[in-house]
Amino acid sequence: MIGTAVGATAGALGGWVDRLVMRLVDTISSVPHLLLGIFIVAMFRPGVWPVVVSVAATHWLSTARIVRAEVLSLRSRPYIDAAVSGGASRWRVVLRHLLPGVLPQAGLAAVLMIPHAMWHESALSFLGLGLPTHTASLGTLIQGARGTLLAGQWWPTLFPGLFLIIPTLAIAGLAGVWRERINPRRRSELML
Repeated sequence: MIGTAVGATAGALGGWVDRLVMRLVDTISSVPHLLLGIFIVAMFRPGVWPVVVSVAATHWLSTARIVRAEVLSLRSRPYIDAAVSGGASRWRVVLRHLLPGVLPQAGLAAVLMIPHAMWHESALSFLGLGLPTHTASLGTLIQGARGTLLAGQWWPTLFPGLFLIIPTLAIAGLAGVWRERINPRRRSELML
């Protein structure tokens, strides 16, 4: 939601607002996600909310870029010019025409962020900065089983690792299907 709102605002308003917002996005993007996440959770005691804030603060950037690019593309369409010529306000054009046009792309970007957020939370928990050790997390499970690898027991780390990899592959497959369904060129090819 943050990325969609920021991207739609930057793309719709354009000018200095767009430049300012995108420089902010570039500045935040210049810091690696995990490093920024560690900085955020280190300010609090381990728990669910610091991890949620960390994931939310680091995962909206690509969605903002995608939505902004889509809004800039949609702004040049004839039906947007017709709505403006018909007297529609800027916010009416954004809410009625631009936002519905970017929601499929924003949804796809959000779905693709789910595995990344899972890995982010697991990495923070593995490092002991995410969820407390008594809370169930794939990162804490892998961290707890790390010592068993030296004893030759690989299976305690295998299953939490698989539960990170399998959803990632499943979501990537679903995202590919979704991308084909929302791609207008693909849709026109299927109708021929």
